[in-house]
Amino acid sequence: MARNNADGRNKPLYMISVAAELTGMHPQTLRVYEQKGLVNPGRSRGNTRLYSQADIDRLNLISKLTDEGINLAGVVRIIDMRERELELQDEVEQLREKVRKMEDELREYRVQERITSLTRYESANPEQVMRKLLGGGTSGE
Repeated sequence: MARNNADGRNKPLYMISVAAELTGMHPQTLRVYEQKGLVNPGRSRGNTRLYSQADIDRLNLISKLTDEGINLAGVVRIIDMRERELELQDEVEQLREKVRKMEDELREYRVQERITSLTRYESANPEQVMRKLLGGGTSGE
């Protein structure tokens, strides 16, 4: 996900023993969660599991949900919905930024349109009129 990649949270750093200690889980539990697809740790060149901070956060969420009595199938569903929500939030923010840019372009276009409609000009080129109005052109253009 973009937001996790941006701040380095997906960088594999922690060996399984450290991840187990950080999450309060047994290393075998972490292996089971990996088998079930709940977490996907990176691997070193020697094939050692390496967990990122995002993995640790995910494992802590899994622990919290299972402590509340939610089974692993429910946990998978909740995590999937949560990740989809984050993706949609990112998409909404990207769309908002596009709308802002388009509004700015439209505003600029309308200003140019008003200026050119108020100015008499001989050529049919609004760019030349704008240059004249802004002092960038000469009357001989």
